[in-house]
Amino acid sequence: MKYYLPGIIEGYSQGCFLMEDDEDSGLQWYSSNEHALIPLDDRFRYPTSLRRVINQNRFTVKINGDFRSVVKGCADRDTTWISTELEDIYWELCQAGWAYSFETWQGTELAGGILGLAIGSAFIGESMFFNIPEGSKVAMVKLVEHLRQRKFTLFDAQMTNPHLERFGSYTIESQAYQDLLASAIGRDCKFDL
Repeated sequence: MKYYLPGIIEGYSQGCFLMEDDEDSGLQWYSSNEHALIPLDDRFRYPTSLRRVINQNRFTVKINGDFRSVVKGCADRDTTWISTELEDIYWELCQAGWAYSFETWQGTELAGGILGLAIGSAFIGESMFFNIPEGSKVAMVKLVEHLRQRKFTLFDAQMTNPHLERFGSYTIESQAYQDLLASAIGRDCKFDL
């Protein structure tokens, strides 16, 4: 099935996101009064123990090495908002150059990854997962490094949680977010290598 991708990108460009609450209602657009951001400046932090793991070079990084597996990994939980239809939408967005999986690998095994959309200089994180302990955490650190190198100005995590707070995530009100988002979308950045 083909989806109207310009309309989907327009929705994300306005600060909304797609999710399925239940099978009966299907996919819906949602927005929030607050958005969680991952800082791309010196407010970004992570534990010393994770720094040791990174220094051991146990993981390598790939972009879209196995996009579909990352989406499946993100959806594989007791309660998921990533429906089969949304998986298909992400795949079409990936093929069109909007959606990306930022992955960590340990040898030939997918260790973890982060799924998101890149629009202008905004990266909108949708979800993350891991198969190997520390896989998604290393992906987060390496993704922030990547976004900094590419001159991205906004990393939207949508909703915060204790895991993201360890990296310095913080929330901002909707209007302030809209201003940052509009500015970020107006800048041209390339996510992939």
